[in-house]
Amino acid sequence: MPDPDRSVPRDDASGHPSGHPSDDPDALVPPGSALVEQLRSRWPLVGAEDLREELLAAWDRPGYHDLRHLAEVLARVEELSATGVGLEREQVALAVWFHDAVYDGERDAEERSAAWAERSLPSYVGEAVAAEVARLVRMTETHDPAPEDAEGCVLSDADLAVLAAGQDRYAAYVAGVREEYAHLDEETFRRGRAQVLASLAERPTLFRTDHARDRWEAAARANLAAELAALGGVGSAAG
Repeated sequence: MPDPDRSVPRDDASGHPSGHPSDDPDALVPPGSALVEQLRSRWPLVGAEDLREELLAAWDRPGYHDLRHLAEVLARVEELSATGVGLEREQVALAVWFHDAVYDGERDAEERSAAWAERSLPSYVGEAVAAEVARLVRMTETHDPAPEDAEGCVLSDADLAVLAAGQDRYAAYVAGVREEYAHLDEETFRRGRAQVLASLAERPTLFRTDHARDRWEAAARANLAAELAALGGVGSAAG
């Protein structure tokens, strides 16, 4: 089923004055090999370059959940952490790298991504940190962290930030999700997509941190409403 919450964010650590994450494609997401080099420089573990390259290869794929998405979520985590949210940044950064490392449209992709973290990280960061990274990855299946879960709230907000993107980026995001579900006929896709969007729109709030709610909530709800309207109200629209 089309899944917009495995979708998310932009790239610039500033934001558009309107509340939309920046649409400048050159801001922090350069094209091609420059993006790969940028991501290499943002890898948080010294001495784990082989693992980094395995993850980069996994993320190098068509559709929305690609290298640009990885860069965008990393940048949104940095933006949110700069607002004073207290969190273990290395753990969250690693969770970003693993959260869609496995992505093939199947329902257990987050679980397989989390299992990869559990297998590969202990020798670098220890069992406890590896377990926390895996927990955060599993949280992205529902984007429903507890209020006291600072790391979970930041990761969830960063991963959903694309919902507040400007027109061009949001359109590219939607097109990328459709590409990932090319095996579905149009009616099946539209119905599933509308159900997921309506479920998000029914939430009291999309974002958990003050910064994200203040800057992104209104724009994200406008995008959800517009896309639901374009889908013809398939599913139970809300919000």
